Amino acid sequence: MCGRFTLTLDPAQLREAFPGLFIPAGIKPRYNIAPSQPVAVIPNTGENKLDFFSWGFIPSWAKDPTIGNRMINARAETIAEKTAFRTSLHRRRCLILSDGFFEWKLDTNGKTKTPYYIHLKSREPFAFAGLWDLWKHPDGSEIRSCAIITTTPNELMQAIHNRMPVILRTDAYSTWLDINEQKPETLIPLLTPYSSSAMSAHPVSKIVNAPQNDMPECIQPLT
Repeated sequence: MCGRFTLTLDPAQLREAFPGLFIPAGIKPRYNIAPSQPVAVIPNTGENKLDFFSWGFIPSWAKDPTIGNRMINARAETIAEKTAFRTSLHRRRCLILSDGFFEWKLDTNGKTKTPYYIHLKSREPFAFAGLWDLWKHPDGSEIRSCAIITTTPNELMQAIHNRMPVILRTDAYSTWLDINEQKPETLIPLLTPYSSSAMSAHPVSKIVNAPQNDMPECIQPLT
C-alpha cells in the first residue's frame, strides 16, 4: 500500500508540470504526508484548479466518516467491482500531486523494516491516480476525501514492496480528468506500473515513521 508521500516543490515548478493550473497561495513543502491529512488534488470538476481533500476515502453513503481511516488506497484490480469505489471510478476521479513516496522494506532479519524514498530520476512532480467523493454530515458540513489507486510493482519496487501507487503518464491526465462519466474499460488500462527505468529509490531515516516529523531530513539518503 501507499501510506506516506511528499510534495516538496514550489508553485512555479508545479505550474510547469501542470500547465495552467491555478494554485492557491500559501502552499508549503510537505516531506511526510500521512493519512487523514489534506492532500493536493486536481479533481475532475472541469476546473484546472488545485484543491485540498482529506486523504482517506469516505463514500457518500457512509454513516461514519471514520471509515476513511481504513480506505487510503484502492486496488486497481478491483475498483470496478468494489461498492465503495465503482461510482467514483465512473464519475469522480482526481490527480493527487506528489514528487515522491515512501515504502518500507522488510530487513533480512525478517523482523524490522527500513523506509525507502521513491521518486522520478528527473525529480519532476507527478500525479497519482486518485478517486474522490463528497460526504455530507447531518449538520450540513461536507468532507471531500480521496484514495490513491495502487497496482502491482514494477522491477524497482519488487525489491521493496509488493504494491505501488499508480503514477499516471502525462498523456493519461485528460482522460482521467474528463468530467463525463467513463467506462471501466477505458480507465483500467491506464492503471499500470510506471516504468522502473524512470524511477529511483534510496533508504532513509526511520524518523519518517512518525507523522509529526515533516522535515527535509525525511527524504535524505542514509549515510
